[in-house]
Amino acid sequence: MRMLATAACLSLLAAAAFADPLPSWNAGETKSAIIGFVEAVTDPASDEYVTPADRIAVFDNDGTLWSEQPAYFQLFFAIDHVKKMDESQLTSDALKAAAAGDMKALMATGEQGLLEVLAASHTGMSVAAFKDSVASWLDMAVHPTTGMRYDAMVYQPMLELLSFLRDEGFATYIVSGGGIDFIRVFSGGAYNIPVSQVVGSSLVSDYVVENGTPMLMKTPDLFFLDDKAGKPVAINHHIGKRPIFAAGNSDGDFQMLEWTTSGEAPSFGLYVHHTDDDREWAYDREGHIGVLNRGLDDGPERGWYFADMAKDWAVIWPAE
Repeated sequence: MRMLATAACLSLLAAAAFADPLPSWNAGETKSAIIGFVEAVTDPASDEYVTPADRIAVFDNDGTLWSEQPAYFQLFFAIDHVKKMDESQLTSDALKAAAAGDMKALMATGEQGLLEVLAASHTGMSVAAFKDSVASWLDMAVHPTTGMRYDAMVYQPMLELLSFLRDEGFATYIVSGGGIDFIRVFSGGAYNIPVSQVVGSSLVSDYVVENGTPMLMKTPDLFFLDDKAGKPVAINHHIGKRPIFAAGNSDGDFQMLEWTTSGEAPSFGLYVHHTDDDREWAYDREGHIGVLNRGLDDGPERGWYFADMAKDWAVIWPAE
């Protein structure tokens, strides 16, 4: 009986050793490259071995870990907030367009208009109240096209990748152009990434004491925009180490991948390429968000890989 039990245990261990760490990824070059890279940097006998302390992986959020069409999900949150504002507070074309739900007019106001709408959803409240507002919105709001909860529109293949990396001793961080306090509300539940490992854009917060209660109050002033060249700066500021794995989906992530893959240690750059108009959305070179030009042009010669959603992913959402 003891021999049978031992044999059974060995069989289970062997099965675990050969278990697919990325079951929602179809077999192909990108999946093989990811697994090969992780195996190399975690094998002490490998020339490419990287100690656990230096196994840092960074991920963009919008379009990389969850969807971003037809607009960033945080913008939908901000628009819903603006719709509740008094008409006298709608002092700009951007705010008026948001209150009317006119996405075309809002997009026409450009980046400055979008930032104004986003700031309106923060201003005049404490950080704690803002987070409560986001949590309540996530509990009730649904996507205008899919009818799904926003925090259900996360990518199952990327959840598996995050889990695989953590199982192999990586620390996984979000480095996003989205608001840091917005993402921190759901990063733990959606991705198992703690709030301390979320890097994002932020507004200025003031420390105040009201009626003997200390609090952080949000202001409409931009503190830091975590996008493009700002991402490596933010990584250095928040993490203090150059990552060895970086994943994004747009040219806003180019510098993050460039910074990650230009160090002396072995490294991996990954782009999520939105090619599946049946199960999600297909877009790259043209569009109002998630535009991918430089990445497509320069990425291959830099040795970066592309997760082609239509080809490489067996499923998109969890529990499909």
